[in-house]
Amino acid sequence: MSGKQHEYAVTVTWTGNRGTGTSGYREYDRDHVISANGKSDIQGSSDPAFRGDAARWNPEELLVTALSACHKLWYLHFCAVSGVVVTAYEDHAEGLMVMDEEGSGRFTDVVLKPRVTIKSGSDPAVAEELHDDAHEKCFIANSVNFPVRCEPVIITG
Repeated sequence: MSGKQHEYAVTVTWTGNRGTGTSGYREYDRDHVISANGKSDIQGSSDPAFRGDAARWNPEELLVTALSACHKLWYLHFCAVSGVVVTAYEDHAEGLMVMDEEGSGRFTDVVLKPRVTIKSGSDPAVAEELHDDAHEKCFIANSVNFPVRCEPVIITG
């Protein structure tokens, strides 16, 4: 692979030892802290379906979040260089994970549902087309093995 390389380092520290470690399946919490130098910690756990804490972020939510945020960042870039003035952006992204009988699972689909408000005078057709460009460039979408679809709504205001 040629070109620029970027490295990312995070630390995931398990905080769920209740005193007896993993002495039994129900004897430990799935809680962890995600940290990186100079950044606020993220409180993590597993999905509540897997004995996790619903108040903490789980890896599945973080994957959908990464797809949504990456798309948004590319989209805003393309709008800025294309003369489309975005004044608000909110995505209600959804991911579907399917489990097999052996307990393994995989994402089969993620749908991004951004509601984008553009300034009057910006071209709504261009604003919609730029989602295709953002999807093509998104680092995270280019790294997963399942479809990531985008169903944008463009609002002129």
